[in-house]
Amino acid sequence: MPYNGLNSFVRHLDESGELERIKPFVNPELEITEITDRIAKSEGKALLFENTGTAFPLLINAFGSESRMADAIGRNNLGEAGAEILDLFSMLTGPSRSFKGGLKSLSQLLRLASFMPSRSRWKGSCQEVVINDPDLSVFPVLRCWPFDGGRFITLPMVHTVNPDTGSSNVGMYRMQVTGKTTAGMHWQRHKTGAAHYEAWKNKGGRMPVSVTLGGDPVYTYAATAPLPENISEYILAGFLRKRKVQLVRCLTNNLYVPADADIVIEGYVDTSEAMIWEGPFGDHTGFYSLADWYPVFHVTCISHRRDAVYPATIVGVPPQEDAWFARATERLFLAPVKMALLPEVSDFHMPDAGVAHNLVVVRIRKSYPGQGMKVISSLFGAGQMMFSKYIVVVSGDVDIRNYRELFVNISVNTSMASDLVFGKGPLASSV
Repeated sequence: MPYNGLNSFVRHLDESGELERIKPFVNPELEITEITDRIAKSEGKALLFENTGTAFPLLINAFGSESRMADAIGRNNLGEAGAEILDLFSMLTGPSRSFKGGLKSLSQLLRLASFMPSRSRWKGSCQEVVINDPDLSVFPVLRCWPFDGGRFITLPMVHTVNPDTGSSNVGMYRMQVTGKTTAGMHWQRHKTGAAHYEAWKNKGGRMPVSVTLGGDPVYTYAATAPLPENISEYILAGFLRKRKVQLVRCLTNNLYVPADADIVIEGYVDTSEAMIWEGPFGDHTGFYSLADWYPVFHVTCISHRRDAVYPATIVGVPPQEDAWFARATERLFLAPVKMALLPEVSDFHMPDAGVAHNLVVVRIRKSYPGQGMKVISSLFGAGQMMFSKYIVVVSGDVDIRNYRELFVNISVNTSMASDLVFGKGPLASSV
């Protein structure tokens, strides 16, 4: 089911017994993280901190279990969404041997078209309250770990557009708040946001950027999904929520954002401006990612719903909430990998301890010698798989989620002389 803003999701979690409300004041400076870290590692409930010292309650660990992750993408379980995508790919790419089959494929295409995002001429609920004299300190921005470089917005959906092609992107890039109207924009050079920045830099002038927080929780997942470049994240969101995403124009730039977002932070990046020192940041691996130079985001306007909820997450020693994003991606993107890239793949898994794409285990239906090597080579060139530090390929009936069985299978069947491949490529030190 689609949710109209985070408050709608909060009510659902509350009614399902999946939410814990914390009414006493808890400081966003280190204290919220300390509590959330323990709850996330025990697969506890979502937490709503109602007294944050600001006007906004803070929702965290909202995606921290399989049931809540499934709720967020509008399904009963994660496998259900994967099965839907597999059926869709099979229908659209498979042979149609009858007139009836052709009509069925056409109806699926028309159904997909109904999920395409649309633009509205009107204002959205995300613009019910407008702050023309913006100040980021109105939000309960977290400082997560003792040696972090400052406070970080950890679940921002960053909207940018390529000035040459007009293609848009929604990415999840952490933002370190450096002043009332400034933040460091953590665009790593291999991310789409950074590519858009370089295109704007070549053109010269200011690059429009808008950041949204909240809304239907499926938007947050879509912003993290490994979609091909130039494919709108809101197409995936529309498919998952079974309703198109309504977009509205921002108030101080020409970008479009979801009408039902909780918070919109509008602004720009001046491509001629010197970069700022961003970080360190306590990261997924349990270590701090080092500080580096990143562009400055300038805030021109803030708007929000009257009932806005501020969403956040923490990262650190796994397991954390982000593990469930990886599990959703396993299920949703198995079908595209099988249908478009590697038909021999029967399953793949990204263990929590590997922190998403750093460790990938793949099971294939092997039919010829060297096939595993071919799969490894293909995956290393497939989107965010290029950041993988280890890709393990097995065949047969081994359960790749049973780590003892997997280890035995690898130990018995691997020749260290011939079955290892070493490569070099880009590494993702953080998100």
